[in-house]
Amino acid sequence: MFSVIVQNQNEKYEKQQLESSRIETELTMASSIQADMLPNIYPAFPERSEFDIFASMDPAKEVGGDFYDFFLVDDDHLCLIMADVSGKGVPAALFMMASMIILANNAMLGKSPAQILTDTNDSICLNNREEMFVTVWLGILELSTGHLVAANAGHEYPVIRSADGQFELLKDKHGFVIGGMEGVKYKQYELDLKPGSKLFVYTDGVPEATDAKKTLFGTDRMLSALNQDPGAMPETILKNVRNSVDEFVGEAEQFDDLTMLCVQYNGTVKKDKQ
Repeated sequence: MFSVIVQNQNEKYEKQQLESSRIETELTMASSIQADMLPNIYPAFPERSEFDIFASMDPAKEVGGDFYDFFLVDDDHLCLIMADVSGKGVPAALFMMASMIILANNAMLGKSPAQILTDTNDSICLNNREEMFVTVWLGILELSTGHLVAANAGHEYPVIRSADGQFELLKDKHGFVIGGMEGVKYKQYELDLKPGSKLFVYTDGVPEATDAKKTLFGTDRMLSALNQDPGAMPETILKNVRNSVDEFVGEAEQFDDLTMLCVQYNGTVKKDKQ
């Protein structure tokens, strides 16, 4: 009788191990799929001299809800997206991929940032029984002029660095989160980037990173990290912030996804007349 009980327990344990291994394999694959969805080849546009861009996403779990995106809408307009889905894990990752596709599809139709967010919200609210939502900052940069049009759906404030200046928070007006309520109309704002200007956007995993004492990294430390070397290229800017976060957090566990994007506007190069 005892041997039968032991055998049953061993079989149960083996099944649990197999199931655990299967889940781990699927999560690893899901993480790879999610990473492949995001732009991750740099330099991203080696043929374009008007700008330099770099972004990164480090999920707190195998898969996360943060995402960024950047792509050319046409030859003269670069779309920039930074977003953060409510929740974590697989549900957030699925919602993230759907949101990313809907935003990009609307942007490629040549719509304004406000209209992109408005139409994306309408689409998501049609089938959102789980009542998930996503915060989004979206901007469209005109490469020939540096003119930026942007809209904010409940996301973190962007950070701007003027040419030869320091990084500073741009306290833009927030609209409601995407997926939170039907019929929301979003507003947009405009600003002009001069050659040498930079834009930094991020998710709350940066300022809300916590150390072992539950102290937040905070916006002030983030700005200090950005201004360690404000004239550096976007990749170095992101590394400086990440190093500062890691040094501050120490051995404490990462509880939230950490996602950042930095773009430097270089302006257009005038060709010599023949």
